[in-house]
Amino acid sequence: MSTKRIHEQVRAEDALAKVKLIRGTEDKYGSYVNSLPASIVMNGLGQAMATEASSKGEHKKLYDNLSTWLCGEDGPYRGGSDLLDSIVKNGQEDYLRAQAEALAWLNWHKKFCRAYLKQDGDRSD
Repeated sequence: MSTKRIHEQVRAEDALAKVKLIRGTEDKYGSYVNSLPASIVMNGLGQAMATEASSKGEHKKLYDNLSTWLCGEDGPYRGGSDLLDSIVKNGQEDYLRAQAEALAWLNWHKKFCRAYLKQDGDRSD
């Protein structure tokens, strides 16, 4: 049996690790995660992430989490120091790949947020 993991597993592991790091400190983080994919589809990755980066608190945390993945070892902007710089300095092919990768990562991240974080409307324990 091979121990080599597929990219989907690595993506899921990263999305889960980011949720576990903020667990207990989040307030509306899960709702921001739920709405970001629609914003990316409607406005594009660059504009959606610029909006997240310009915000404070949990919006900025979401930007940082996704930026770390997209500019990390397994991301389309591997080695990039800043997501927005990477978006504007690379070509359309890289941009489209990054947008697809962001949506795939967010798909996992949303599932883990639902599983691990208190959602809006949840009652106190």
